[in-house]
Amino acid sequence: MSNALATVGPLLASNRPDVRPLEQGEFGLFQRIVHREAGIHLGDIKLALVAARLLRRIRELGLVTYGAYYRRVVEDKAELTLMLDAITTNETQFFREGRHFELLNESLIPEWREQAARGARDRRVRIWSAGCSTGEEPYSLAMALLSALPPEEGWDVQILATDLSTRVLEIAKAGVYTAEKAAGIPRQHLQAFMLRGVGSQDGNVKVSPTLQAAVTFRHLNLNDEDWDVGGPFDAVLCRNVFIYFNQVTRNRIVTALLGHLRPRGYFFVGHSESLGSMPGLETVIPTVYRKQDQRK
Repeated sequence: MSNALATVGPLLASNRPDVRPLEQGEFGLFQRIVHREAGIHLGDIKLALVAARLLRRIRELGLVTYGAYYRRVVEDKAELTLMLDAITTNETQFFREGRHFELLNESLIPEWREQAARGARDRRVRIWSAGCSTGEEPYSLAMALLSALPPEEGWDVQILATDLSTRVLEIAKAGVYTAEKAAGIPRQHLQAFMLRGVGSQDGNVKVSPTLQAAVTFRHLNLNDEDWDVGGPFDAVLCRNVFIYFNQVTRNRIVTALLGHLRPRGYFFVGHSESLGSMPGLETVIPTVYRKQDQRK
């Protein structure tokens, strides 16, 4: 029976009616579940985007309405994860927002080295890339840190990289990128930390084992009430993530993130984001903040 169905299935699929357009009431269901599960606010102008993002999966399941797909999402945790994967936008690049990496190289790393030299800190640096997408951000951080704080000098550098999307995490863990994507990597880092593909991988590069060992990827939903991420961290990067949250959700998540940041640690947001005058933070440069030391 199963073999017969497997043979006939594709023929039947070709005769199925197309998916009916996403109605406003159905869109409201997705707005609420996405906000509840991920904290992401989908404005009414996002209806067409949501319809396009979910259409492929709906067709794969052989459904004809968005309402039927919503019921599937509610009943199936795995499908809920796939739905959130489809909804979220994951745009990134190596060494994105260069001013942040200039600050890291010119201020943060020298500060950590000076503190270690006078015994005010150990040679252990921990960074959290919250919303790491396909991995370019945490690998960029690891390249910069490992170059300036090498293990041969006793430095221990570790990057925690988390994201809501399981799909992008798989890409990040594989660490394989096109040469076009790798064009944003400074030449010295490209030579030190990336392996050039040959044969079937010609035109691609892969992160080296040294780089992969410095980055730990984990699935994490920033909207959850509790995160088992360890810390405290010397810096937290949550860049181009808050644009998807309303102010109440943003403030709650920022407060939770700051709880994992050490006193005088650094907090980075995206170039189009601002935290304003949140208690406990002082501005270093626009989009970079420092956690005030409440122990004083």
